[in-house]
Amino acid sequence: MFGQTSPRPMEEKGKKGSSIKSRIVSNHARRWPGWHSPREPPAMSHFFFICLLAVFPAVSMKSPIFGPQEVSSVEGSSVSIKCYYPATSVNRHSRKYWCRQGAKGHCTTLISSEGYISKAYEGRASLINFPESGMFVMNISHLTSDDSGVYKCGLGISSRGLSFDVSLEVSQDPKKISNVHVYTADLGRTVTINCPFRNVNSDKKKYVYKKNGQATFLITDSSGYVDSGYTGRARISIQGTSQLMFSFTINRIQLSDAGMYVCQAGDGNSADKSNADLQVLKPEPELIYGDLRGSVTFDCALGPEMTNVPQFLCQLKNGKACNVIINSRGKKSQDFEGRILFTPKDNGFFSVHVTSLRKEDAGRYLCGANPDGEPKEGWPIQAWQLFVNEETAIPPSPSVVKGVVGGSVAVSCPYNPKETNTLKYWCRWEATQNGRCPQLVESQGLVKEEYEGRLVLSEEPGNGTYTVILNQLTNQDAGFYWCLTNGDARWRSTVQLKIVEGEPSLKVPKSVTAWLGEPFSLSCHFPCKFYSYEKYWCKWSNTGCRALPTQDEGPSEAFVNCNQKSQVISLNLNSVTKKDEGWYWCGVKEGHRYGETAAVYVAVEEKVKGSQDARQAAPGGEVIEPRARKIESKVILGPSLFAEEIAVKAIEDPAGGSGAPADPGSSAAQGGSSRALISTLVPLALVLAAGAVVIGVVRARHRKNVDRISLRSYRTDISMSDFENSRDFGAHDNMGASPDTQETALGGKDEFATTTENAVEREEPKKAKRSSKEEADMAFTTFLLQANNLAAAAQNGPQEA
Repeated sequence: MFGQTSPRPMEEKGKKGSSIKSRIVSNHARRWPGWHSPREPPAMSHFFFICLLAVFPAVSMKSPIFGPQEVSSVEGSSVSIKCYYPATSVNRHSRKYWCRQGAKGHCTTLISSEGYISKAYEGRASLINFPESGMFVMNISHLTSDDSGVYKCGLGISSRGLSFDVSLEVSQDPKKISNVHVYTADLGRTVTINCPFRNVNSDKKKYVYKKNGQATFLITDSSGYVDSGYTGRARISIQGTSQLMFSFTINRIQLSDAGMYVCQAGDGNSADKSNADLQVLKPEPELIYGDLRGSVTFDCALGPEMTNVPQFLCQLKNGKACNVIINSRGKKSQDFEGRILFTPKDNGFFSVHVTSLRKEDAGRYLCGANPDGEPKEGWPIQAWQLFVNEETAIPPSPSVVKGVVGGSVAVSCPYNPKETNTLKYWCRWEATQNGRCPQLVESQGLVKEEYEGRLVLSEEPGNGTYTVILNQLTNQDAGFYWCLTNGDARWRSTVQLKIVEGEPSLKVPKSVTAWLGEPFSLSCHFPCKFYSYEKYWCKWSNTGCRALPTQDEGPSEAFVNCNQKSQVISLNLNSVTKKDEGWYWCGVKEGHRYGETAAVYVAVEEKVKGSQDARQAAPGGEVIEPRARKIESKVILGPSLFAEEIAVKAIEDPAGGSGAPADPGSSAAQGGSSRALISTLVPLALVLAAGAVVIGVVRARHRKNVDRISLRSYRTDISMSDFENSRDFGAHDNMGASPDTQETALGGKDEFATTTENAVEREEPKKAKRSSKEEADMAFTTFLLQANNLAAAAQNGPQEA
């Protein structure tokens, strides 16, 4: 009930299955703990919650059968009692019963799902089973005081089946009290009491009193006075002189407002008086049945007047204050971090969804509204009783998964196996003001843009479970994620992703380039721990990751070769097309359970004519450029001769082009490298052969001269013809050299003869050897000239050389 409350018959509430007497506070009923009169000091907030706990007794959680522990009503009305049970196949088909307990503990069946009904219930009771919802409902009408007692609702045989105890109390209708108008109002709401008077008192002062035992005290009057306990909440309204009635309104009804009120118009013996009994209805808890690891939703309806007031959901713990677990101002309990959502709706409605239920979540909850976003007496609330069934059909799944930067995680998400064709979702929980969970991926192909290439939802293995894989992890990915479907909301679950220290297990390059129309190979390296796992390559798309075939099915198809011994799996493309561009994943799996994955982006480009690309992609993603190769050769011509170092550069491009270097792994690059190698080695071999011949001749000549010249024991005449032969030999040996070069190496004829003669007369053998050295120098100079000519020829045209 929202807004003002007018008198209403008790039967109307009874038909709705409410528990009237247990919810009413008045001067005719017991005084609840914390009740006080307006002149008493206001009760503390915890007293208010103690009152609620007294109304909502503790529920035993030992049995999986769950229902209301206390039900109260009035004579002539009706009640509807819901009993929940685990929705297993056996329980759905088991016998349901309602029985009444006797003095010795025996329970007499009054009605059952097999068609039995006792005479006492004939024509006024029914038992309806809802197997899909896991509950059955007991409807009893035309209640009498004889119906008061202790009952059981259960499954199986009444003497030893699963059951839950229910206390039913039927009392006299307070409406039957004579000369008293009865008003009822929900806690935190508004009530208006109508006070009639005669025409003679229409201009007289109006009063409202409240009885406190035998005494009465003034609450408010028409002059503007208001008692301190009602300040800002109570007022008198007079419609006009033509109306023989004034109204007394109380806002934000509190438990202490219950009682007998006296309306008075005028003074003295001519005053008109009337009595009104105000009964405050405490919130009757609505039952919520949830499965362990499942989810539940609290739907709160506080009325349009609470639309702009901060709203909350709190949990009653240990008979003390109600701890807020979430409110519309952004507050969230640490115990519910990552698994609770607050959804505001129109006209003061809102809902709170809680996933991954735990045993400790069972208990009493209140939802309400207050400017501070906290529970406070006098503001509207709704009560809930949550039962968590531990005999759940929801399979266990990890609540926390861990990954490393650059690595991956695989999350297993349960769903109702009967809803195979439902849409599956994965969203990320955000700790915003109300908490929100924006969708990242769904089973029909929607993937959030920033997650393209790194997120996949796979409906495998099926039979109640789907898998979500996220790779290329960063520190920003840490947080909470929800598994959802558009079917049974009770199967929703939460998982927390934590980023820890470490390195990814799978090694692939970050990105590579493939040339259009050419073959392409890509490798993924696995550690030893994955030796027994199934390894695969797949191509990522919005709808999943398509496994690549193991054989060639066309020029644009891919196949996979796996070398288990080296733990390398290679992806080979026979002839690259533009459609091959995109994200590729390699990974491992064990049966239907997915393990780690790694992603690499393959860009497809068209090679410029005449260019070659020798870039290589390393496992770490670096691009390796081949450096220019140099072949170095050193030629040493004896200990008395000088050494000369010749550096011959390898010719990378035989055609003289300046394009990009070729890939070493491609056939084109291998052919270019072979031609460059031949162009270098052939001239070098010729040069070395010529040098060897020259050295041999020079040494033979040197030994001949030494035999003819005696250094110490005798003198030997050296004819000029020998020198002329020597000169002829030198000229013949250096016929490829220029005249200038020869003269520079050997000197003039006269100088050479004089030097020889002096060497013989002074018996200085070293002078006689000088001519041999000079001849060797001359020969080596000739060798250098020939080598230079051959190198120049190789550089200008290696193929012709």
